[in-house]
Amino acid sequence: MIMKLLIAGLLAFLVSFVATVFVKHFAIRHKLIDEPGILKRKIHKTAVAKMGGLGIFIAFFSVLGLFLVFTPDLTAGRITFMHYLGLFIGGAILMIGGYLDDRYDLPPNASIVAPVLAAGSLIAFGINVEKLTNPFGGILYLSALQSAVLVFVWLMVVMYTTKFLDGLDGLATSVSSIGIFMIMLLSLTIAYYQPDVAILSAIACAACIGFLFWNFHPASIFLGEGGSTFIGFLLGTLAVISGGKLATALLVLGIPMFDVVWIVVRRFKMGGFKQIFKADKKHLHHRLLDLGLSQKQIMYLYVLIASAFGATTIFLQSREKLVALLLLCGMMVLSAVLLVTKEHSCE
Repeated sequence: MIMKLLIAGLLAFLVSFVATVFVKHFAIRHKLIDEPGILKRKIHKTAVAKMGGLGIFIAFFSVLGLFLVFTPDLTAGRITFMHYLGLFIGGAILMIGGYLDDRYDLPPNASIVAPVLAAGSLIAFGINVEKLTNPFGGILYLSALQSAVLVFVWLMVVMYTTKFLDGLDGLATSVSSIGIFMIMLLSLTIAYYQPDVAILSAIACAACIGFLFWNFHPASIFLGEGGSTFIGFLLGTLAVISGGKLATALLVLGIPMFDVVWIVVRRFKMGGFKQIFKADKKHLHHRLLDLGLSQKQIMYLYVLIASAFGATTIFLQSREKLVALLLLCGMMVLSAVLLVTKEHSCE
């Protein structure tokens, strides 16, 4: 099993590493460039190519295709070919929507169409959550409608979390990689042994890391709109098809998710629903940057927190995971209070 994981990971890393170079040249040639200084929220000083998520997409599905064609490993469990087809269609929709967004700078009410269709494609092709572990005891069984609503809302939340997190070099990619890696580890434990999920996670994680080499500060290419939602799409899907391991992704993405809630509430209070989608520099990572931390330091901090809380899912039971999530929520609230107080004292 370890050898299969290594082969899958190495192939995905190499394809992603090389494909990202070609994607970068394509983006530059077709003027898909993120220019600095156009918007106040942008912090990079030089023009950077966009659409980097396409490199991850190419690597993930090319290696996935090889395993589907030449081995039975990815269809030996509960994941079917139809599930993979839904995953591919959803990813392709995000890539097309991301290209249009990177090219034409779509308004929020247009850019949300691709994530909605991508989430819908997974549900249409049979990816669902049959049951959830109740942290207070027992099992919660879901109807088809309940499952569809849960999967849709879950995917939209995770996709927009990674989209909003993509504000500093390497941040969204590194944190998402941690989440995918934790799902892989959990799938290798005796209690949850799922070799198909482990191999799929290894491919996804390595594809992200291959891109991260070029996205690490100072980045030579950005994820782009399609890429920032696609990595969340991968993480969210893996959490579902691995048997409803939503707690793992929640703990890894806990800080960014609570940051999204904070941002949404603040923007809504400022200007209603339309204000929610207006980007600014008030995310937690932007505030940490204003305090003097470097982009690398902030990325390392996020990775450390994501790794620490993600690792707890391997050892903790459901009720203990809930406690860990509440602890994470408390950390975020305390951080928000301290940062806002700090800002007000400096005004």
